[in-house]
Amino acid sequence: MKKLLSAKNVIISILILIGIWQLAFVISDYSEALFPSPLMALQALIEMIKDGTLLDSIAASMYRFAIGYGLSVIVAVILGLILGSLPRVFKYVDPALQLLRPISPTAWMPFVVLLFGIGDLPAIVIIFIAAFFPVLLSTVSAVSKINDIYFRVSDNFGIKQPALMWKVILPAAFPQIANAIHLALGSAWIFLVAGEMVGAQSGLGYQIIDARNNIRADILLATILVIGLIGLLLDFLIGLLEKRILRSWGGEN
Repeated sequence: MKKLLSAKNVIISILILIGIWQLAFVISDYSEALFPSPLMALQALIEMIKDGTLLDSIAASMYRFAIGYGLSVIVAVILGLILGSLPRVFKYVDPALQLLRPISPTAWMPFVVLLFGIGDLPAIVIIFIAAFFPVLLSTVSAVSKINDIYFRVSDNFGIKQPALMWKVILPAAFPQIANAIHLALGSAWIFLVAGEMVGAQSGLGYQIIDARNNIRADILLATILVIGLIGLLLDFLIGLLEKRILRSWGGEN
């Protein structure tokens, strides 16, 4: 019942957004070529589905996203668990992380393109950077806040490293880590599109630039809508995975 209500809320919210879009189209003085209606965007979406460009773009973007985001989360969590368990080491690493963290991933884009050229790799690197720092720092923070009683009990049962890391530290810190992974997904998806606008010749980001160059605002807006819907779906799926893992470790339902 709860899931049905949630789906209903999403549908109503999207319909309201489309209604505002249609109203803006009706009352605006812009040409249809510059500001198309929802119906025109839908027709462009159908056109892209029929000629296969949409599926090709989605496949290219999801491939880059899966690699960049997946690698970033794995590396950030492992490194965060290690640094969180070594506070004396982390106090020397933290200033460098705080220096790099505020730099926008897109600021690295020219350098990344110079190093790796045009293709999949620049977008993957940008996604990696976008997700890395939030997950890393949240993981370190989560480990540092684990109650000492977990370690005392583990010591009484003779649990040592590396079993301590995977059986005690990770499950205890996971709720905060999962929240960071969830938030980082949104940032990574945003910067995937930004990366594809500069460093790729395929994907949803590139399709936006191509539509702009060809003055196809209907395709541009249809692509933006697809990007939003995929982001919504990814957010929902990561939420389900998070709840399942928490449930398996005896966390909240």
